Amino acid sequence: MQRIRKGDEVIVLAGKDKGRRGAVTRVYSDGRILVEGLNMVRKHVKPNPASGNQGGIVEREMPINASNIAIYNSITKKGGRIGYKRLEDGRKVRFFRSTNELVDI
Repeated sequence: MQRIRKGDEVIVLAGKDKGRRGAVTRVYSDGRILVEGLNMVRKHVKPNPASGNQGGIVEREMPINASNIAIYNSITKKGGRIGYKRLEDGRKVRFFRSTNELVDI
């Protein structure tokens, strides 16, 4: 079970986008996470007439290491650590360690 999943709102803890928030777009298996609108870089793209690609300089998102982001806790207004527990009905859920509020509802 991953601590950070697609759709979670996260905050960046380190790097050029420190303090900015965004939604997780994709989680890679090697521990990198793609966050919507963060870690933007300029890529030089070659033109490819066969596919209709004009080429030039394109801005796109790049993945961030999972150790540099945390799930945003709206109660404390900062990143929070995540724990796991089982509910009475047997479901395994994530919760914030600082406030004991459930992340998964």
